[in-house]
Amino acid sequence: MRSRLLLVLLAVIGCAGGAAGDPAPAAALRPAPVNLTAARDQVRAAETAFAAAFRDRDKARFFALVADDAVFLGPQKTLRGRAQVVETWSRFFADAAPPFSWHPERVEVSGDGAIGLSTGPVLDPTGKQISVYSSVWRRQADGSWKVAFDGPGCSHP
Repeated sequence: MRSRLLLVLLAVIGCAGGAAGDPAPAAALRPAPVNLTAARDQVRAAETAFAAAFRDRDKARFFALVADDAVFLGPQKTLRGRAQVVETWSRFFADAAPPFSWHPERVEVSGDGAIGLSTGPVLDPTGKQISVYSSVWRRQADGSWKVAFDGPGCSHP
């Protein structure tokens, strides 16, 4: 009986050892390499589309790029969720011309390509830089990007 138990134990250890040494399962768990250049280009395109929707006064297109759980940092308060962003930012669409504009100058993404940062100048209607913005973008399950955090980067010197 003891020898039979020993044989079973050795067989189990042998199977486990063989599975652990098999490189296929470990390789299957590793994520596919991320093309960071492509991810940066996607974030830049998303930010550019966001700014273009604002410039074109297209509220539906603009707010469609805001994540449901977005956080926008304003000068006096923090907006939580798309509903608060829509409520507060709709006033910026009241006039025919946008009160400001922006464009990405610097874009980076996380190593896994799931999060992106866009930053650049905020310009008044005459084109004079008045501030710097920062937006954090999150890749969605369908591969699109939505802004998750937005707020003032800093004042322009």
